Amino acid sequence: MHDHPKGAGDEPAFLTNTDQDDRDQAQALREVLFIYPETITLDELTRELTVASTEFEEHDRVQRAVRELVACGLFHRNGDLVLPTRAAVRFSALMDV
Repeated sequence: MHDHPKGAGDEPAFLTNTDQDDRDQAQALREVLFIYPETITLDELTRELTVASTEFEEHDRVQRAVRELVACGLFHRNGDLVLPTRAAVRFSALMDV
């Protein structure tokens, strides 16, 4: 069996839930780090990442991503603000070297 359809390159033919969650977390992390040191609220981040979609599924994906990034120590939540941790900022700076 082929894991990839012909001509698909390195992308899998479909994304598992875990793959999609990882992509959502990476996208949220990139966005928060991109605007840092400016701050962003969860609502603003959601609008930015969902292109102002009103679909529950889209909002839920962003909220899950933020929750997971807080749990693993890459984001802080202060009220509605979403902030990168020092570790996330430092890692980002090192990756840009």
